[in-house]
Amino acid sequence: MKRLIPLVLVVVPAVAWASTGAPVRPLTTLRVAAEATASQLPDRVYLDVGVKTESRHPRAAATRNADVTSSVLAAVRRAAGPGTVLTTSNYSVVPQYRYSNAGRPPTLTGYEVSNVVRIRLNDLKRVAAVIDAAAAAGANLQLNLHFGLRDPQAARLRALARAARRARAAARALAAALGLRIVRIASVRETGAMVPPSPSPRFDQQAVRMQPRSTPIEWGAIHVTAGVSLKVVAAPR
Repeated sequence: MKRLIPLVLVVVPAVAWASTGAPVRPLTTLRVAAEATASQLPDRVYLDVGVKTESRHPRAAATRNADVTSSVLAAVRRAAGPGTVLTTSNYSVVPQYRYSNAGRPPTLTGYEVSNVVRIRLNDLKRVAAVIDAAAAAGANLQLNLHFGLRDPQAARLRALARAARRARAAARALAAALGLRIVRIASVRETGAMVPPSPSPRFDQQAVRMQPRSTPIEWGAIHVTAGVSLKVVAAPR
């Protein structure tokens, strides 16, 4: 969706004087601002896959976690294909306690080990297969998924160029409405670019393992917004 932010008009009259002391031409400064959006389909996806295990002893919980995680990663690599990047994003060993309402000290009951791996996948058609493979291999933490762009700078530059053209057109329209003409551009400033995060659906591993069909995945366009603030000098026609 494309939108313009409100135009800001500041009129600053200035009078130039010739060496003879006679006024030459009054000048006016106009300031406008505009926004534009460039839309692009995602070409990269990030998927977090986690394994959680519990045991009374930390070593047993860690060993079990390592076994299941290894199986999950092997399944993910087979489903994802070449070019996939796997990175451990979190690993934790957390003691578990049972608390008493009688005010007694908590009792240690065991340990919970979590290992979360981030998958960077460039082939979006393989996302459903990767999710299904991870769940079937034992991933039991919520899967976090979000889409992105390999080159967000390209979309930003397109949005920036559109915003600049809109700001220039707005300056011309304002000048014409005031009986002025643009003499020169005094300054240009980028007011910021934004790549909003794509929706991040979450998946329940148990539900994924139980469903008979492949996990349905849909993605929409990513919208990159940029803004331009323009100051021009105008003179009477």
